[in-house]
Amino acid sequence: MKLDFTGRVAIVTGAGGGLGRAHALALAARGARVLVNDLGGTTNGQGGSPSAAQAVVDEIIAAGGQAIANGASVTDPVAVAAMVAQAMAAWGRIDILVNNAGILRDKSFAKMPLDDFRLVIDVHLMGAVHCTQAVWPIMQAQQYGRIVMTTSSSGLYGNFGQANYGAAKMALVGLMQTLSIEGAKSGIRVNCLAPTAATRMTEGLMPPEVLAALQPEAVVPAMLWLTSSDAPTRAIACAGAGTFEAAHITLTKGLHLGLAHDTPEQLAAAWAQVSDRSGEQVPASGAAQGSNEVTQALAARR
Repeated sequence: MKLDFTGRVAIVTGAGGGLGRAHALALAARGARVLVNDLGGTTNGQGGSPSAAQAVVDEIIAAGGQAIANGASVTDPVAVAAMVAQAMAAWGRIDILVNNAGILRDKSFAKMPLDDFRLVIDVHLMGAVHCTQAVWPIMQAQQYGRIVMTTSSSGLYGNFGQANYGAAKMALVGLMQTLSIEGAKSGIRVNCLAPTAATRMTEGLMPPEVLAALQPEAVVPAMLWLTSSDAPTRAIACAGAGTFEAAHITLTKGLHLGLAHDTPEQLAAAWAQVSDRSGEQVPASGAAQGSNEVTQALAARR
């Protein structure tokens, strides 16, 4: 089964270089019409130029595809609304949104200025919120949509010096979890992609042979699957160097201890059993936690 995007319209943010560029080129090569968004700033979020997005558009057009450029900052909801209107005016629909735009302001938490924390949250999390909310009613009306949030192993599992980035990236998982539920009745599927790729944001951090294996193009197959017509929903796909994994947020079976004066001590003594992963589940929604807790509580009373 070939993943074909003929007739589809995609918006890819942060697509002027690196991973976003690879995403835009791949979607266009498979038939999608692509709005290439990029502020054209530095990796730490400074400056801006439309040339990066236009260069990718030129590549797509030269290869026989259809694309338009946009230089909006995803932190500006007015500019994002205009970007979505631009795509609608050109092509009349929006099927795919790849929230890829991001910046880095790395520093250990003790030394991190709050402004650097806020800006990273603003770009990664609020940028995705602005773009997703702008396309949401369009996707609801057409009863079709595919949205990808770019999360990260730094959010899923942590990484020294990236408290701001990790917090933003894990927040995108929470956003995806709820939007996948809310979008289901409208044919909107929402997923997360955790890429490992060598881009401007990773230069100087890895040896050359590792960087060679981590070309952005090796992540693209996961994005294509998550934005295809047969895509899953509520998945966290991880990809790098041609290897693909799925991450899950799970809930252990747990242990009912009740509420007594020594319950804290009981919990301390039983923590290994509480955290035992045998029989763990991937809940269908947040309600599963409460359901598990109440079920065990009621069973203990019988």
